[in-house]
Amino acid sequence: MRMDKTQKLTAEEIINEYPEEKLADIIYKYGEERFYKIIAKNICKQRKIKRIETTNELVEIIKNSIPKSKQNDGHPAKRTFQAIRIEVNNELDPLYNTTIEAIKLLKEHGRLAIITFHSLEDRSVKEAFIEAEGRCTCPKDLPYCVCGYKSYGKIITKKPILPTKEEQDENARSKSAKLRIFERISKN
Repeated sequence: MRMDKTQKLTAEEIINEYPEEKLADIIYKYGEERFYKIIAKNICKQRKIKRIETTNELVEIIKNSIPKSKQNDGHPAKRTFQAIRIEVNNELDPLYNTTIEAIKLLKEHGRLAIITFHSLEDRSVKEAFIEAEGRCTCPKDLPYCVCGYKSYGKIITKKPILPTKEEQDENARSKSAKLRIFERISKN
């Protein structure tokens, strides 16, 4: 699952050494798996008996964790494997960090437009935009801000721009596309 074979973190390490809570968290957050708690619990239960060494062993644990009636949406292990791959390769943090850095580099009134094709990518961009926009945490009754928050600009698209029906008919790959735009207001 490693895209960079020189990195130290492996899928085997995640499966066999992550605490149950952290394992459940990544399966939920990166795999968007409904049965994340039971999968993590069963992985931890099995690894107490024997270290999980093969993908087939992991697939069996996952299959046995998801009710048969809910296993009709593709392979039952795909979401968990996706989550492990994203964790191993640290796939979303660079997108978030790059978005923040790109916003900082914009000229005044410059705009950053990002198209994502996956819900996890979209969430990462959305969170970066919210962070860059900044949120004052001062009580409303204070006459001016004292919390020291810093805003780099404003989110132009509160909700993402989606492809039209015509565009989707013309280009099937556009169905999952979401466009978000941020504008730099002032250089602080």
